[in-house]
Amino acid sequence: MYATQALTHLVPLAAEELDKNKVTPGVLGFLVFAALAVGVWALMKSMNRHMGRVNFEEAPDPDAAAEPVAGGAAAPRK
Repeated sequence: MYATQALTHLVPLAAEELDKNKVTPGVLGFLVFAALAVGVWALMKSMNRHMGRVNFEEAPDPDAAAEPVAGGAAAPRK
């Protein structure tokens, strides 16, 4: 007898004992949810570590230093 045939014989037995008002995800559902939560926590921790290494200081524009503004008025942009 194959395993699938054995399971099809057990399904009617499980259906009789199943209380439709008390169906829960069970231990497997909790384990999947916990694994996803741990994975998201690890990704957030890694992202924070990488964002801490980013240098946000912008280098000065060499073209802006070469064009002095005369008379305090802004030079027109092209």
